[in-house]
Amino acid sequence: MAIWHPHLQTEAGKKYLGIVRALEADIYAGRIKPGDRLPSQRAIAEALQVDLTTVTRAFKEARRRGLVEGNKGSGTYIRDSVQQQLIAEKLALLDLSMNNPPQPANAQLQQRLPEGISGLIADERRMLQLQYQDSAGNPADREAALYWLQQHNRQADAELVLIAAGAQSALYAICKCLISAGKTLLTPEYSYPGLKAVAEQLNIKLQAVICDAEGILPEALEAACQDGEVSALYLIPAVDNPTTVTMTLQRRQVLAEIARRYEIAIIEDDPYSPLQSDSVPAFNNLLPKQTWHIATLSKCATPALRVAFVVTPSKQATAQLAAVLRATNLMAPPLMCALVTRWIYDGTLDDIASAIRLENNQRQKLAAEMLADHQFAADPDGHHLWLFLPAHWRADDYARAAYNQGVTIVPASQFAITQTPIDAVRVSLGIATDSNALRQAMTILASLLNQTEQPQRVVV
Repeated sequence: MAIWHPHLQTEAGKKYLGIVRALEADIYAGRIKPGDRLPSQRAIAEALQVDLTTVTRAFKEARRRGLVEGNKGSGTYIRDSVQQQLIAEKLALLDLSMNNPPQPANAQLQQRLPEGISGLIADERRMLQLQYQDSAGNPADREAALYWLQQHNRQADAELVLIAAGAQSALYAICKCLISAGKTLLTPEYSYPGLKAVAEQLNIKLQAVICDAEGILPEALEAACQDGEVSALYLIPAVDNPTTVTMTLQRRQVLAEIARRYEIAIIEDDPYSPLQSDSVPAFNNLLPKQTWHIATLSKCATPALRVAFVVTPSKQATAQLAAVLRATNLMAPPLMCALVTRWIYDGTLDDIASAIRLENNQRQKLAAEMLADHQFAADPDGHHLWLFLPAHWRADDYARAAYNQGVTIVPASQFAITQTPIDAVRVSLGIATDSNALRQAMTILASLLNQTEQPQRVVV
């Protein structure tokens, strides 16, 4: 058992924080290890020539940070696993797990957000619209939503457009309207984790439908639709999360015809198509009377807006959905909706999406360069990729090994509707602060891929 030699890190400012930071540094460097007992508080105070109260305050802070454990009379010990915790924190984790859009400088969000909000607050006419709203959305904002959808080749009627507080809120409300407890929702084999959370809350059964390189297989959908318990089909037809697949128009037409024949509703989650240079007609264009279309701004602008547009298949469906939204979220945030409306009409929203698309293009090129010797799927306009692992890597182990080296990614098991997920991981390129941070993270991932020996299981 090592004996800790007390010292101060003078740059900490306050003496008690200097003791804590010195303790952290020595744990991180391995000079003391989990299970080692610290000297008594009195001994540390004498060694450092500080007041006992200073050391007592340091110990309290060390316990708060999870560095030490123990009580008066039994001694104070370094906590188990604390070294791994500190290593992860010191590495300042390179987050490639959250599928946020990048925020390039030319998107100017740091300037546009405060300026836009200030402009709204200064406008007395707009201030009147920042009150409680109809749960379907303020009429002026719904008109702007319709305009934006039409600009992006999405079919809609004004009376069928609603505004929700983000796509997750919309998805929950739609599933609540469409699918009774115990009934089945069809979905691709790998699907958005938020859908799994909704299904669990509403007691909905998720059933995987086999896919190929173009998305859901028509024959697999046909077979699944023959089950009388099926209520709807969920899909992300453009830049699928996580597989990155964009369905061709022909595939969409075939699937829409199957849904029409079996009278199966389609929940079309469409966060990424505004980023695509060449978009494909949406399902709500092909089968408008059976499709519930969700168009969030979280992926083509920023999650901070918490605004999503929903197109329903009928007036009755609009009323039903508005009732559920009223019961769950009451309304979308009026301030953000007003800002989005202004940005739609003055072109700012499309400018931001264009800047994000260009940044995605550059990041995808960098990732392709780093992964040139490995198999992956990607869309040049999207901000994630689907990385297939070599035979000697299990996806969960690869994700843990990456975490231990400071990179967070998401294994296929988090998206799997099937019981036997493939060994693949989703790598999100958007949240890295810049190309240098992304290159650093991709270097670590590529290095792990290039290991030829069977890795030992990593425990975190």
